[in-house]
Amino acid sequence: MSTLHSAPGGASTRSDGVPQGSLVFERVTLTVGAVAHGGHCVARIGDPPGRVVFVRHALPGERVIAEITEEHPGYLRADAIEVLEPSPERVPAPCPYARPDACGGCDLQHVAPPAQLEWKAAVVREQLARLAGLPDFPVRVEPLPGGPLGWRTRVRYTVDAAGRPGLLKHRSHEVVPIDRCRIAHAAIQELPVTATAWPSASTVDTVAPAVGPALVGPDGIFDSTVVERAAGREWTLPAGAFWQVHPDAADTLAGAVLDLLEPRPGESAWDLYGGAGLFAAALATKLGPDAPITLVESAPAAVAAARSNLTDLAGLRVVSARVEAALAGRLRGPVDLVVLDPPRTGAGAAVTRAVMAAGPRAVAYVACDPAAFARDVRTFRDGGWRLAALRAYDLFPMTHHVECVGLLVQEG
Repeated sequence: MSTLHSAPGGASTRSDGVPQGSLVFERVTLTVGAVAHGGHCVARIGDPPGRVVFVRHALPGERVIAEITEEHPGYLRADAIEVLEPSPERVPAPCPYARPDACGGCDLQHVAPPAQLEWKAAVVREQLARLAGLPDFPVRVEPLPGGPLGWRTRVRYTVDAAGRPGLLKHRSHEVVPIDRCRIAHAAIQELPVTATAWPSASTVDTVAPAVGPALVGPDGIFDSTVVERAAGREWTLPAGAFWQVHPDAADTLAGAVLDLLEPRPGESAWDLYGGAGLFAAALATKLGPDAPITLVESAPAAVAAARSNLTDLAGLRVVSARVEAALAGRLRGPVDLVVLDPPRTGAGAAVTRAVMAAGPRAVAYVACDPAAFARDVRTFRDGGWRLAALRAYDLFPMTHHVECVGLLVQEG
């Protein structure tokens, strides 16, 4: 059962643009249920309980007072602003800005680190059950070295109208000025970003590479390259190019892909959505430098980085194209191994079916969104494939994000 409290000022005297009768800004007492994808827990409002409320800053089993932040036809969003009965897994947030009215970057700072791992495992399990039709698939999320703070090697600050850099509130364009970001790499925290006025910039980008000092530049403009290390080699990249933001993420993912695929000498491979070539390089360590490996990537900077960093791989072909277009055109099977590392939206049914049609022995699917991953696993299953193994990693501590690497093989 939930209890409705009157919001300050009363819902019937709105001068804030919220429609009359809306529940936005109202406060309700809720008993919090299971975790949900996106950094929320699920509760229900009403007597008897009915309408779904997605509550941030809460934990399963807690009783909280929550303020409604959004109202939609089928559900509400809310922030827990007072905890009446706390969970034993609740801890004080290490960052003073990790609260409903401040920075929206970290969803889980109020959750003990071991419980964060189980939170993310529960989300992956629920998505596989609901979207992939795999109700009992075992999931365990593994932490990376270094702890939950000081890991993020790339941070973008947004600059407000007064020239002050900060981070954005959850689902908002409002800038929250901060002293420093606690999950940022130590080298980034030492940069004089937040103590500096940036009157002509809209954003300030920072990067702490594996080699050399941390860099800072307004509006994503860097005049230099950075050097990263992964897969047994150094990578020279434009400072603003994509690279995994946890120092151990690239090697962790590359190692998982190799463990799951078990590449064999003489096999061929596709690295789809290949970026700068991390997985192509990893595969080459097992298949050999002359092995036929095709990397497909559409971002020009990533294509250029792959071509310049992997010149020693004589068998590598880098295709500058969208994966969908490549699979519909010049990329033809058969192929032995495929690595899929799509964007957050997933590979999609067309790409998934084209990969299956190429007849690979095994597919390693690297996923940054468990819902998109589960939808694509469903497509694989409908095509006669199965999810044979799954690794999950906490690449983004203190946030709801989780990375999965799945092994897909044909049935039989």
